Amino acid sequence: MVSFLIFLGVFLFMECVTWLTHKYVMHGFMWYFHADHHQPKYENTFERNDIFFVIFATPSIILFYFGVEGGFNYLFFIACGITLYGACYFLIHDVLIHQRFKWFKNTKNKYLIGLRKAHKIHHKHLEKEKGECFGMLFVPFKYYKM
Repeated sequence: MVSFLIFLGVFLFMECVTWLTHKYVMHGFMWYFHADHHQPKYENTFERNDIFFVIFATPSIILFYFGVEGGFNYLFFIACGITLYGACYFLIHDVLIHQRFKWFKNTKNKYLIGLRKAHKIHHKHLEKEKGECFGMLFVPFKYYKM
């Protein structure tokens, strides 16, 4: 039970980490890597922004290693929470919202439509300043009613 609570707590906490990282790192000192993501058209399959996948995956990989070496201790379940959040982020952000993969094109789910609307509001700003809606899985309720 404790392992599940660690996993769930880390998964939920990752939304806070994502919001803070997106607002203060991606739209801050690492804007160079994130800027191409805010352009209307992508020239290549990959973006400089994809470096953040590696940055977020690295702690998870390290935690998996030490969690397994330690007999599937709490580090393993922290890594599981980070990894599940990363998978959800990929499915929501890259697949559903940006359609980098054409898997969920015609959803009628109000929650998923709200996520797409909030992210479109975020992307209306092409510069690093004046951004809004920096989270991914939890967005203001007003986007579900629009």
